[in-house]
Amino acid sequence: MRVRAFARRNMKELLRDPLTLFFGLGFPLVLLVLMDTIQRNVPVHIFELKTLAPGIALFGLTFLALFSGLLIAKDRSTSFLARLAASPMTAADFLLGYLLPLLPMAVGQSVICLAAAVALGLPLSWNLPAVVAVLIPSALLFIALGLLCGTLFNDKQVGGVCGALLTNVTAWLAGIWFDLSLVGGAFQAVAYALPFVHGAEGAKAALAGDWAALPGHLLVVSAWAAAILALAVALFRRRLIER
Repeated sequence: MRVRAFARRNMKELLRDPLTLFFGLGFPLVLLVLMDTIQRNVPVHIFELKTLAPGIALFGLTFLALFSGLLIAKDRSTSFLARLAASPMTAADFLLGYLLPLLPMAVGQSVICLAAAVALGLPLSWNLPAVVAVLIPSALLFIALGLLCGTLFNDKQVGGVCGALLTNVTAWLAGIWFDLSLVGGAFQAVAYALPFVHGAEGAKAALAGDWAALPGHLLVVSAWAAAILALAVALFRRRLIER
């Protein structure tokens, strides 16, 4: 019950900021329409919807890190979290309360992005719900990254790390705009050691119905998400003890 009440409060905080809705829902749609427009006006296949839509859906989830990081950082900078530290809530309860409101937002982002892609010409298929399901571990990964950064940094630092840095790292290393094999070498090796490209390729595989490729990608993303979330819980617990 206490986690539910805390999660409800956090949901209200997220919805109170109109920039949350714009960046979480509007900005990925702008990118999708822009890239599709470019594709329609060039003679070569660069941004096909079957590969672009899952990638943009993943890119939209990067803003979850910014939302969760700012929320927890702002609570840390005020007396709000200090007062709650006296409650029976554990560190896991706190982070679960921050995480739960963002999961419906993640699903909504993915659904809206794919619906827009269908409106632009992506064939409607039963694989689309699978894409949304496959993106959930990636959503957990970005939320966990935000919780970790919010625990370590203040709100201005979180804006830089989870805003400019993380979105650019994801855009380049997830293979959203280009095939990573075109670069190859150390760049490709680093990209495949990180979870972002696995999240994008998992979503693309789900859309294509390539079920054999899914377990490997999901395992990498899920392992990274679990490790980062566990680290966030441990560090947040230490911060509570220090208070």
